Amino acid sequence: MKICRWVLFALMLSTGLLRGQQFKALLITETDGFNHESIMDGTRAIKKLGEKHFFDVEIQQEANPITLDRLKKFDVVIFLNTTGDIFNAEEQEAFEKYIGSGKGYVGIHAAADTEYDWDWYTKLVGRMFHIHPTKQTALLKIKEHKFPGLEHFPDTLLWTDEWYEFGPDKINGLLTLITVDEASYDAEVVWKNRDMGSNGNMVDRVGHGMGEVHPISWYHEYEGGRAFYTALGHIGLNFKNQWFLDHLYGGIFYAAKANPYYLK
Repeated sequence: MKICRWVLFALMLSTGLLRGQQFKALLITETDGFNHESIMDGTRAIKKLGEKHFFDVEIQQEANPITLDRLKKFDVVIFLNTTGDIFNAEEQEAFEKYIGSGKGYVGIHAAADTEYDWDWYTKLVGRMFHIHPTKQTALLKIKEHKFPGLEHFPDTLLWTDEWYEFGPDKINGLLTLITVDEASYDAEVVWKNRDMGSNGNMVDRVGHGMGEVHPISWYHEYEGGRAFYTALGHIGLNFKNQWFLDHLYGGIFYAAKANPYYLK
């Protein structure tokens, strides 16, 4: 009988019934465009963050449709290097209602290269990807140390990644957390005859940077919910960097719980 009790206890622990998780996260990695090799690294890292910080992570399987009933059990949905059009009209409507119920969204890197034709989503993200130069080392500037995960960051930090240049703001009120110093890297880039979307149109794009303020990470409240975005996360090895993991967990924590202590 004692053995059965211990087996039951272990089963309950493994299924999360006794672990007292803080919140539940749905991780979406679906792509309908460029597929980042770092998705697997990011998935492993976020699963480990869940183990370390006591929150559940469920990975979205493409065969499972996104419905409001399914979304209701999650506190935050994480878009990890998603690209292209990944939700149909019914799924878009469900996700809008989900955020409107007070839940959270986290976008990582190519989440800003997703669902360009879904106006509501572009406002949720805040800014959409336009172009990027080759991967380079650049100087990050931390603008808000009170935000979760950034408390112990230095004011500046050398970082190697793929530096997204964004189009115009899709919504007012975006709160900047991190910027990149364009004087520290070469932002000039030209893309000729590139297929830039699901419509298959071939276009030319030119990048000159974004000027004095080049945002890399930000957050805001939107339609009753919360959104956090970071452009970092192209390079797989960065998902093993403790600085980045702290930054990432801070955004997940904010989007899932929005503890006002950190935002005073």
